[in-house]
Amino acid sequence: MDVVNVLQTPPIFFRLFIKLALSLFSSTFNLNYKAIPERRQQSSYDIDPRTGFFPPKPLQRLPSGYSIWEDALRAANGNLSLGEDDSEEALSKRAFGERWRSNIASWPVLDCTPLQTDLRSCQRAHMVLAWLVNFYVHSMPRPQGTPALVPKSLAVPLTQISRHLAMAPVLTFADTVLWNWELVNPAEPLSMDNIRFVNLFSGTDDERNFYQSSARAELRGVEILRIIDDYTSHPNIRDLTAISKVARDLTRLSGIVDSISEIIQSVRPNCDPHVFYWDIRPWFEGSDAKGPTEPGWIYEGVDVSEPLDLSGPSAGQSSVMHALDIFLDIDHKLGQRRYPAPSSENKRADLGFMERMRRYMPGKHQDYLRQLSSISLTVREVARSTPALRDPYDNAVTALKRLRDQHIRIACLYIVTMSRSTPGSRAGCPASAMIERLQAARASGKGPVRGTGGNELSVLLKAGRDATRRAILKSN
Repeated sequence: MDVVNVLQTPPIFFRLFIKLALSLFSSTFNLNYKAIPERRQQSSYDIDPRTGFFPPKPLQRLPSGYSIWEDALRAANGNLSLGEDDSEEALSKRAFGERWRSNIASWPVLDCTPLQTDLRSCQRAHMVLAWLVNFYVHSMPRPQGTPALVPKSLAVPLTQISRHLAMAPVLTFADTVLWNWELVNPAEPLSMDNIRFVNLFSGTDDERNFYQSSARAELRGVEILRIIDDYTSHPNIRDLTAISKVARDLTRLSGIVDSISEIIQSVRPNCDPHVFYWDIRPWFEGSDAKGPTEPGWIYEGVDVSEPLDLSGPSAGQSSVMHALDIFLDIDHKLGQRRYPAPSSENKRADLGFMERMRRYMPGKHQDYLRQLSSISLTVREVARSTPALRDPYDNAVTALKRLRDQHIRIACLYIVTMSRSTPGSRAGCPASAMIERLQAARASGKGPVRGTGGNELSVLLKAGRDATRRAILKSN
């Protein structure tokens, strides 16, 4: 027998030997397992393979029995003004606003139970009612220091449908972006060129463009979900083939995250910071937006002993960004020993913010994030013990840190700077001075600038950025 011709050629023989050795090593040390042992398909969490957390088709109008909700929302668009706005145009809308709110307060309380057999109808009901609540509260002239009463005709059904969807009974990121659109051409699928946002508080193109930028980032994130799905579906994440695939995917992930950073930056020419701060953002504010000492909202007809999450919509409610954080094992709660050590300001931040923001997401998306959190072998752990993955992993985390740096600059321009302006002014501010300006404001007694959910903005954003930086393996 020709032994030489029977044996594999040296390169193939070497690869087979290495794979066999790794297999034996993995078996010995119990490393031969999937990232998620009992994995469910993303579709079971209402995630579409093409549109991600967006429903693949626009939500349809509710049945005729709920037409009073739909009609009131349509009437509100373009016809209501902020209750605190005393401009001539705003005052001209006051009479309509009073009639509109009086009509809503006189409505019967409609039962949402018939809607609960259809997920899309429930989502539509949540969106319509949540928009009505914010239109109602913020169009109402209200003396400072008095709570806002949300009539039971809105509060009760919104709370009921929110329990069914397992999400907060208030306007959310899903209501303003994921569910608030129609197709330009109904014959074509959802895309950034074929989407039109329906409901607008201010009626401005700036508001529409703001939602457009958020949607573009979400749709770009669909590829992130595919990368995560590939990682969790590997039968043996320690296999050489799997490691090679993970390295390529992490490199691709860096590019995707950088492109989302570019999308965030692209909002600047299309959404004026002054218009955003004074004409759009006040409509987003939730019950606790003014801080813990100010009176919030009262939901008439809802048991006062029932705790309600009533902060406003926030980019912190983006399920894509939460999925990315979980996948890369970003430790926002400071539960792991990482370097550099958290600063005193980091420790002062709301460490439960990201976890709390999940309660504002649709329940199925929350379930997906919980499942993703159950990964038994994170990509960071694999990269730490696999030299070939360390740089690709660190590059992906560094890209995410750049994104959060970009977010801080945008927050400075759109919120921090504008908070020092007046409704009739235009101002500019170097982003690098953001923290110093906020500290000076605190020292002068003006108090911190808060997000729509009432959190101290600069502390929160810096904590998120610094938590991301601490995940970089080279620093640990």
